[in-house]
Parts: sequence; C-alpha cells; structure tokens
Amino acid sequence: MSKQPVKQHKRVSTLMVRPAPLKISRAIVQLGHLTFPAAIGRSGRTVLKREGDGKSPISTTRLLHGFYRGDRIPGIATTLPMQRTRQSTLWCDAPGDANYNRLVTAPFASSHEEMMRKDGLYDVCLVLDWNITSRSRNRGSAIFMHMIRPGYEPTAGCVALHPRDMLRILPHMRKGTKIRIL
Repeated sequence: MSKQPVKQHKRVSTLMVRPAPLKISRAIVQLGHLTFPAAIGRSGRTVLKREGDGKSPISTTRLLHGFYRGDRIPGIATTLPMQRTRQSTLWCDAPGDANYNRLVTAPFASSHEEMMRKDGLYDVCLVLDWNITSRSRNRGSAIFMHMIRPGYEPTAGCVALHPRDMLRILPHMRKGTKIRIL
C-alpha cells in the first residue's frame, strides 16, 4: 500500500455520533471542534441491538482497523491499520456460523457481505468493536463507519459519512479511538 505521509494531528480520543433533529436515521459526527452530517440505522438507535433490526447500537466502542479500495483510493493518510480489499474479502453476518461477525475469504457459503462493493459504500470502511472482541449470536454484525449513499440514505446500523468527511477524519483515527454513539 502506498501510504501518503501522515501528518501528526492532535490526538482525539473519542468521536461522538449524536442524533440529528427531526429524523431518526440522521446523526451529527463530532470530532473535537469538527462536525459532519451522517446517516445511521434506518430504524434509529437502540441499547438492545439485534441482527437485522436496522438500528445503530447506543454504545461506546473502540475502533479496531479498516479496509479500503486501493483501486479507487490509492493512499490513505492514517495510522489506523488499514487492509486493502480484494474480490475475495467478505464479512460473515450469519449468526449460526462459527465465523459470525468476522472477516472471511471467498468462497464462503454462509450469509456474508462483500467488502469490495460496486456501490462504493466500503471504499473506506472502519471496523468498530461491536460484538467482535466478545461475540454473542444475533447481537448484530458488521457495525462499520463507511461511506454514505446519495441523499444520506439510512444504513442497516452503521455510521455513514460523505467521502470528503471520511478523508478529513482519517488522519485523526488510531486503533483504540473510541466511537461513542449516543
């Protein structure tokens, strides 16, 4: 991976995701003094996250690592561990599978998400430690911070940002940065 030089930025230990007024699937992401519009789960937020409920988990999680499409984004300015996606890069979202909420490689028979998506949502995709370090079946999988759909359409439970905003926050992200969804 050809990385751009990473400028040293003031360390921000927590990125806040606050509900936006009037629409349950919209949020405001706050990183220090910077704020950005975002989309969250189509059904809003919950403290009782379940697989497929369309809700973003009200939680404080650590940022683990990320993925990027090297064919679309040649270099990433961040110290966060980033892995280039390939056609075979998948994420298991099948609660009954031993690989539930884990990175897997194609071919893979159980239900999964393709990480190298055609729609660009995962051109940059950051992995939050939701139900990963300590997994429970049906508690929700693939809670990511990724790129937004046009019109800030809701997500299935992730936090989504405009590509320009994602690239602005990346230099501040490190392994262990806290993501707090209120």
